[in-house]
Amino acid sequence: MSAADVPADDFGRPAGATPVSEARSAAAAGKIPWLTLAMMTTASVASLRASPTMAVYGLACVFLYLVPAIVFLLPTALVSAELASGWSGGVYNWVAQGLSKPLAFLAVWCQFAMTIFYYPSLLAFVASTISYVVNPALASNGVYTAIVIVVLYWSGVWVSSRGTNAVAGLASWGLIIGTLIPGTLLVLLGFVFLGQGNASAAPMDGSHLFPQWTGIASLVLIVNNFLSYSGMEMNAVHVNKLRNPAKEFPKSMFLAMGLVLLIFILPALAISWVIPANQLSLTAGVMQAFDAFFQYFHIGWLVPIVAIALCAASLGGMLTWLAGPSKGLLLISREEGYLPPYLQKLNAHGIQQNILVTQGLLTTVIALLYALIPDVSSVYWIVSVITTQVYLIMYLLMFVAAIQLRRKLPDHPRGYRAPMLTTLCVVGFVASALAMAIGFIPSSQFNGGNAWAYVGIVGGGLLLLGLVIPVAFLKARKPGWRQPDATAQVDGGAA
Repeated sequence: MSAADVPADDFGRPAGATPVSEARSAAAAGKIPWLTLAMMTTASVASLRASPTMAVYGLACVFLYLVPAIVFLLPTALVSAELASGWSGGVYNWVAQGLSKPLAFLAVWCQFAMTIFYYPSLLAFVASTISYVVNPALASNGVYTAIVIVVLYWSGVWVSSRGTNAVAGLASWGLIIGTLIPGTLLVLLGFVFLGQGNASAAPMDGSHLFPQWTGIASLVLIVNNFLSYSGMEMNAVHVNKLRNPAKEFPKSMFLAMGLVLLIFILPALAISWVIPANQLSLTAGVMQAFDAFFQYFHIGWLVPIVAIALCAASLGGMLTWLAGPSKGLLLISREEGYLPPYLQKLNAHGIQQNILVTQGLLTTVIALLYALIPDVSSVYWIVSVITTQVYLIMYLLMFVAAIQLRRKLPDHPRGYRAPMLTTLCVVGFVASALAMAIGFIPSSQFNGGNAWAYVGIVGGGLLLLGLVIPVAFLKARKPGWRQPDATAQVDGGAA
C-alpha cells in the first residue's frame, strides 16, 4: 500500500513530539522529514554563481527570479514528484513509459550533454574567483580563464576516475561553506553599507521593479534563471521517503522555493548596491562585490578566505556532477546498446573513464573560446545559454510524458499526485519552449558584436548536442552493443 492510501491522521505528530524526535523516528523507519528534503533541494539548486547575471538589473532581479520560479520551478517540482513516486529509474523511465525509448535516450542524453557546457561556465566562475587571490586583473583575461578551466576539469576527471569518495564531504558541505555563509555575509555587509548612508549603485525605488524595456533583448537574461532552477527532478526521487508525500512534499517544495529565492535574490541585490551594472563582470561579479565591501570596511584580508570557500564549494559540486549524469548514460546504454563498446568500458575502479575523457575533449574545445574571444563575460553568457537550451529539451519531453502517463495509466500506483497536472505540464512546457526561443536573442548585456554570429553559435551548439549527436548514436546502434549483464560492475564501482 502506498503512502497516499494511508489515512493522513496516521501520520500526524504525536502529542509532545519535537522536530528532533520526529526526525529520529522518521530515520528509524527509513523515512526523511519534509524539512530535510527542503534543505536537500535548496542545497542542490541554490548557488551564488548566477547572482552577477541578475545583479545588472538591480531591483528588477526580484521580478526576473520570481517569474521562472512560478512558471518553471513549481511545475517541475510537482510534476517530477508524481513521476518519481510512481516510476523508478528517473527521467529515462518516465519518458520511456510515457513516450518511447528513443525519446527517453534523447532526454538522458540532454541531461548529460548539458554538462559539457556547464563545466566551462562553472569553472570560469572558479577562475575569476581564484584571480582575486592572485591578481584581480586576471578575471577578464581569456587565456588565463581557459587555462584554469582545462587544468581543473582534467584534474577532476583524474580524481573521479580513481573512484575516490574523498570529495563527498566537500560536496555535501557546499551549501554551507560556499553559499549560505558567504551569501549571508554579502547581504549583511550590503545592509550595513546602505545603513551608513552610502548610495546604492543601482536605483532601489518602485519605478525600477521591472526591467527597463529596451527591446526584447532586455528580458533575455531571464532564460539563464531556468538553468538556475534546474535539478528539481533529481530530488523528486525522494518523495516516497516522506511520511505523507501528498501533504509533505508540497510543503517541502514551497519552503525550498522560498529559501532558493532568498539565496538568489538578496545576494544579487547586495552586488547591485556596490557595483555599477556597466562595471559588473558576469563571472567575477561576486568577488567584485566582496572586494568592494571588504575594502570599504578595511577587512581586505577576508578576500582570499571567501574566494577559497566559493571555489571549494564549486569544485565539490563539479566532482559530484562529473560522475552522476555520465554514469546514468552508461547504465542505460549497457541495457539498450545506445553507445559503442568503447564508451561503455570501465577502468579498474569501475568508473566510466572513456566517457569522461571524451566529454573532456569537448570541454577543452569550449574552454578555448575564452582564449579566442576577448570579452570573457560574453563567452560565459553564450555557454550558459547553450547549457540551458540543451537541458530544456529534457524538460519538454518530461512534461509531455507526464501528461501521457496520467492519460494512459491513470490507476497506476503513485505516492503523490500533482494537483492540476495537465495545467502544470502545459505551463512548464510553454515556459520552457519560450525560454528556448528567447535564448536565441542576444542579451542586452552581450557585447560580442554580431548578433547573427551569436545566433549561429547558440543554434549550432543546440543542434549539434541536442539532435545531431543523439540521432547519430540511435542510427548507429547495434544489438551487439548491449551489455545488460555487465551492469553490476558499474553498481559495484566506487563511483
